[in-house]
Amino acid sequence: MIIHLKKFILPLCKLNKLGKVQKQFIRCDSSESSPGILEQLKNKSILRVKGNEASSFLQGLITNDMKHFEEGAANLYALFLNVKGRVMYDVIIYRSQENNVYYIECDSQAVDSLQRHLKMYRVRKKIDIDHLGDNINVWAFFDPTRYMNNKYNDSNKQKLEGLIFPCGTLNNKVSKVVDNIMIYEDPRLPDLGIRILAESTIERQKIIRHLNLDALHSTNDFNYKTFRYKLGVPEGVEDLPPGKPLPLEVNCDYLHGVSFYKGCYIGQELTARTHHTGVVRKRLMPLLFSEIPNKSFSYDDKIINESGNIVGKFRGIENQYGLGLMRIIESLNAQSLTISDTKLRVSKPVWWPQELQKVSINKKE
Repeated sequence: MIIHLKKFILPLCKLNKLGKVQKQFIRCDSSESSPGILEQLKNKSILRVKGNEASSFLQGLITNDMKHFEEGAANLYALFLNVKGRVMYDVIIYRSQENNVYYIECDSQAVDSLQRHLKMYRVRKKIDIDHLGDNINVWAFFDPTRYMNNKYNDSNKQKLEGLIFPCGTLNNKVSKVVDNIMIYEDPRLPDLGIRILAESTIERQKIIRHLNLDALHSTNDFNYKTFRYKLGVPEGVEDLPPGKPLPLEVNCDYLHGVSFYKGCYIGQELTARTHHTGVVRKRLMPLLFSEIPNKSFSYDDKIINESGNIVGKFRGIENQYGLGLMRIIESLNAQSLTISDTKLRVSKPVWWPQELQKVSINKKE
């Protein structure tokens, strides 16, 4: 169920309920009301990894660096790769208030296989790996209004290569636990808002009360998946079929999900080699259809330009927004793009690093 919110404001007098809150969640002009959406992500499940060796165990399996938790991070985004360096699972790992306990959020379709994957590499480590089943629900709270009126114009058609930009990690140290409701910033992008883990017995009104927000019911016309696709952010097995994607092509570096400085982990070699080359020519990018297509598309369907050349491959669609694995320069320079005779547009995500253009210019000089 999705809830539109009349306000996206956390009054100063209420901040002590949530602890420290970053400024992107506070509007300076309190006279303005901004619609927000609180949505339960029913396609998400939680694994709990518990034990004295839990951190070092996960360190050898994920693309990100567990040492960020020692530096105060509340959560982090990461990928599990197979031995060939391809993405198996995308996850968000949360630090619990309990010592040596971490929650791993993943796609519900992949939770059993991820649990088996973890247990296979556990060997003799004293670690418990439990699927919490229906005990915890995952919620997302986000503000879509910033992008509702964005136009796909010529300013997006920049001649840029997909230079690798190791962003490290966001300053995502904000978290709070109130009445079995765990509130975190999304570790990938500030625009993705707040992630909430709550016991399944807790009703949405209680969550809204702790966020200090008024709420209205709404339809699914603009939901979390639509918002992700508009931003160009992949998530789950539908967007990232296990064993197929490459981590840098799905923007893992731009989403603060990979460390190029940590020790070895499974699948590191291919990612490290790509990093050393300095360029990724294909990346996931947001697609926009002029209207909701009346036909369905399949994963890997070809996206072609006006000359009939293949410049991308289809990945997913929700309402008028989609994802495609695109050749960056060719797709941004195309005069027109089609998939199965259906017209579409592509844009460079606004959250891609601004330094990208500067580095490209410097290379030419």
